[in-house]
Amino acid sequence: MKRKKFILCLSSISVIILAIVITIICCWQKKELKPVSPLKSYVQNINTEESLQRISNPDQGFYHPIYVIAKENGVSYAKEIVNDSTQLYHLRIDISAFSKAVNGDVDKLLTNEVLSGIEELLGYLKQQNKSAIIRFAYDQGFSGNANKEAGLDMIIEHIRQVCPILNEFETTITAIEVGLIGPWGEMHTSTIANKEHINPIIDIFLDKTNNLPILVRKPNMIYNYLGISLNDIGNYKIDNTSKAYWLGVYNDGYLGSSSDLGTYTEREKEIEFLSQQTSHLPFGGEVVDPDSPLHDIENCLPEMDQIHLNYLNIKWNDSVINKWKNSTYTQSCGKDENYYGQSAFTYIENHMGYRFVLTKSVFEFSDRFDKLNIKLSLDNVGFGNLNKSKFAKILFVDENREIKYSKQIKKFVGGENIDCSLDINFDDGKYQVYLALYGEEVDGTSSYNLQFANRDIWDNDLKANKIGEIDIKKI
Repeated sequence: MKRKKFILCLSSISVIILAIVITIICCWQKKELKPVSPLKSYVQNINTEESLQRISNPDQGFYHPIYVIAKENGVSYAKEIVNDSTQLYHLRIDISAFSKAVNGDVDKLLTNEVLSGIEELLGYLKQQNKSAIIRFAYDQGFSGNANKEAGLDMIIEHIRQVCPILNEFETTITAIEVGLIGPWGEMHTSTIANKEHINPIIDIFLDKTNNLPILVRKPNMIYNYLGISLNDIGNYKIDNTSKAYWLGVYNDGYLGSSSDLGTYTEREKEIEFLSQQTSHLPFGGEVVDPDSPLHDIENCLPEMDQIHLNYLNIKWNDSVINKWKNSTYTQSCGKDENYYGQSAFTYIENHMGYRFVLTKSVFEFSDRFDKLNIKLSLDNVGFGNLNKSKFAKILFVDENREIKYSKQIKKFVGGENIDCSLDINFDDGKYQVYLALYGEEVDGTSSYNLQFANRDIWDNDLKANKIGEIDIKKI
């Protein structure tokens, strides 16, 4: 009898265990079979037309020159030139006091006071979110004096001295124009304006700088450095692993004649070669000679686009600048209908360098609001490209204008798309969504931010572009 009760007890326990197992399996299967909430696409209500607004994005546009005089006790310059309306500056640093040909004594190393002064100037520009092109010269007062250079060994030492400072300001410095030789540092009209002197100067700049464009005055200086000739450039490609990948041109004879005052030997052929370099390096300079037909708006725009024009001097040449201000962009100039009737100056100013327009913004999410996919389409309508990658961050701003959530995404290197996927692990609510693209961040504040050229999407307080809205209501 006891044995029978024991068997019945075991049987009951077995049944209970089996029931529990079946229940667990059924629940697991139900959980697995629960339908996944599908993603839905929502095209955001964004004005996708290009604005005619002038935008002061980093590393491009009309620049103002700043003359910097270096003496043994430091540097001096007109600080008041730096203003809210100008983003890009051309630092023309006169180091003639350290050349025997000027001081009448001996070639000298730059003093610590000079080096500190250069660092302080770049630090000030960085603090103001300004960009800088830099050129050193031994032409006293940048007044057109020839044959005033220090000896080659001392020139190289001067470059060695300044490069560690320049490397500290990678975000601030748009380009280094090699300069140093000849009047105004334009690398001509000097007994040492030859490849025997220019090649080692290029080489030391490329060796001692990190990710900084190094620009020479003429494309044949690039050929000489590469050990090729004009006849070789048709099929020549500079690999992105070569240090010469960072070697470009500045043109202070721009549009002045068929050769740009001796810049080119075969203009079309050399511009085609240069366009490979200027697709990732800045190109710019000064326009000259108001009588040249190359300045005419119908003639210059196609080449500006091909050569990826980034910057020009607003102070030179006044006659050409005024010619553009008094010329009109029409159908004969191009297909940008919203610029018809605008001045040639406005068109050129707005299109130097990169100019991104947000053409579509799509948010994908399910009814659960657990994940958000963002897909942005862009059109770069500028002459140039984005030569420096930007950090990217998505910001969610609530109805009280507070940033409730931010997420770092993949760096922006230019191109036609920005795609990212985010987990929504923050509170329900209505949010405006922004994209911040910036050069660097110090103490939580971003700088060198990139503004899209759309109407009504830039937030100057956030330094970010509005890309949409979302009302999160989790199930």
